[in-house]
Amino acid sequence: MTGRRRRVVSEAELALWTKVVESVKPMPGRRRAKAEPQPAAAPPEVPASEKPQAAPKRSSPPPKAATPVAPKPPPLAPLEPRMRRRLARGVVAVDARIDLHGLRQDEAHRRLASFLLGAQAGGARVVLVITGKGRPSAEGTLFGEERGVLRRSVPLWLSSPAARQVVIGYEEADPVHGGGGALYVRIRKAASKR
Repeated sequence: MTGRRRRVVSEAELALWTKVVESVKPMPGRRRAKAEPQPAAAPPEVPASEKPQAAPKRSSPPPKAATPVAPKPPPLAPLEPRMRRRLARGVVAVDARIDLHGLRQDEAHRRLASFLLGAQAGGARVVLVITGKGRPSAEGTLFGEERGVLRRSVPLWLSSPAARQVVIGYEEADPVHGGGGALYVRIRKAASKR
């Protein structure tokens, strides 16, 4: 077993280390260490006949272009408590409202997306989305109480990355505006085109 050869520090590395040592303040009770140059050891001479042949260079594949990472959608934020109280008391009016009662899921999704974009373009701050509470299932509770497909789906749609460009946040409406069957939705300001 052969011993590990010690690496020889180049003059450039030694100069860099000296600058680093000069810029560091020693701990209390310690002295600054001086960088001492190491004698450069000459590599052993190897006869030309024993030198290894250079391996043929392989052409490496071109570096892969970094795949563009989609920007992370902004996080959702609930209404401020003061705004919620003012909405419940009627001090601040809801800017717009949409009622999705009786619509199929695909139709409700299209109308909601169109409504939110229109509300954003119109400068609305808070809108009311009425989903309805849904009917209790008549079959019993074999799979649990099933209530309101739209009531469950609309929050998922509002949380989607596509909707986050329009929606700041949402939460269940106050009983004055429909309670569990409606949502207050905060609308993001439209990006100004310059």
